[in-house]
Amino acid sequence: MTKKSLERIRLGDLLMREQSRSNTDMVVNIILKRPELFSDLWSLMLGNNGVISRRAAWAADLCAEINPGFLIGRLEVLIDLLPLFNSDGLKRHGLRMLARETLPEFKFGILADTCFKWLEDPSESIAVKVYSMEILKKIALALPEISRELRDIIEIQMGEASPGFRSMGRKVLKQLK
Repeated sequence: MTKKSLERIRLGDLLMREQSRSNTDMVVNIILKRPELFSDLWSLMLGNNGVISRRAAWAADLCAEINPGFLIGRLEVLIDLLPLFNSDGLKRHGLRMLARETLPEFKFGILADTCFKWLEDPSESIAVKVYSMEILKKIALALPEISRELRDIIEIQMGEASPGFRSMGRKVLKQLK
């Protein structure tokens, strides 16, 4: 077994110890001290493999929030795999990372399709809907032709939505006018 695969196994073992903020922070601190391990964390996340991928996504999101440089050269792959994510945690953290970044215009199509789908899905979590709205707003500011559709979807859902959805919805609607 190579040294790299041993490090990946250890990182996976740490992620699987427990799901807690303190455990996630410990993994994040390891990555910040040894940035070369972020690639392993990223691979675990993109594996779309149940619990370990969700926990890796949480840690990757926090790492990228502290050091956005971790996402350089990785956004396109994340966008391509985003529609395949089936867990709320992967969707939420993937969207959260994308919401903080400048999005590549040549990926607007796949991003808009995915975010519109999730925004309209009544079974999606509020967090997934809110981050989808944020990303769609960014796209709509660059491509005004989708603004009307986004406004309509938000307005339709506002009446029965949670306070978090309504708050983001009002902000997005205001920015689109």
